Amino acid sequence: MNHAATRYLESKRSVDERARSPRVRDRLLAALPEAPRVVEAGCGTGVTVPTLLEWGVDAATYLGIDSDPGVVDFARAVRPRELRRRGYDARVADGTLSVGDLTAAFEIGDALAALRAASEADLVVAQAFADLVDPGALIDAAESALRPGGLAYLPITFDGGSIFQPDHPADRAVERAYHAAIDARPDRDSHAGRHLADLCRRRAGTLLGIKSSDWIVRPRGHGYPADESYFLERILDFVADALSNADVDRGSDWLESRRRQLRGGELIYVAHQYDLLYRTPDGD
Repeated sequence: MNHAATRYLESKRSVDERARSPRVRDRLLAALPEAPRVVEAGCGTGVTVPTLLEWGVDAATYLGIDSDPGVVDFARAVRPRELRRRGYDARVADGTLSVGDLTAAFEIGDALAALRAASEADLVVAQAFADLVDPGALIDAAESALRPGGLAYLPITFDGGSIFQPDHPADRAVERAYHAAIDARPDRDSHAGRHLADLCRRRAGTLLGIKSSDWIVRPRGHGYPADESYFLERILDFVADALSNADVDRGSDWLESRRRQLRGGELIYVAHQYDLLYRTPDGD
């Protein structure tokens, strides 16, 4: 199991919870049918299952797909235990998690291929995933998986803003290098949020909602809540990887300063993102 990957995904859970737009969530819940069929692309450690229960979606059929076997194994092992700690009667039989009228399964595979193979889903979820793949391919695959009038919920989609505080003279150069490294990867887009919104607007379906869902991580008292110091450590590692292939004046000093600020509980981080909700054509 890739413990670094699972810890990073778990460490950002509290950050994601704060970031997600309540307005887009409420629009989703108002449009969602009873006992929906849900498919999640890039399910990670499976946190969408307890999130659905928290939102009152207690009857559903959920399938989560992720290409990383380690995080899927983690989801299968840890999510039932978490739900039991929370007081749910969570049971597992033949690899399927059951909580009352909600059933959930986690599978290893290519998420877009799994969406293309699915059909008649009521909801496709792609959280912090739409900026990792080609947005047109994602919407094509989501529309293939969804029934007419189905919903695609695309929260935590990065959109080209990486802010660190306190100020440092190299901030702008570091941000440019970081985003350039994202854009250099196949199918990656450092402005995925706005481009996905425009793509949904031009499709035959309807963009039902879009709101900012910025990650904001800041110290509270003498430190960071939950495991958010580790989350920030990993973000700085991602930036360091980008800087290793870029010529940024004072880049090394920038990294040393940020890591020192993190250790001292002084670093603030903001990433600009969007939550989007798209409904496919109803077929009338």
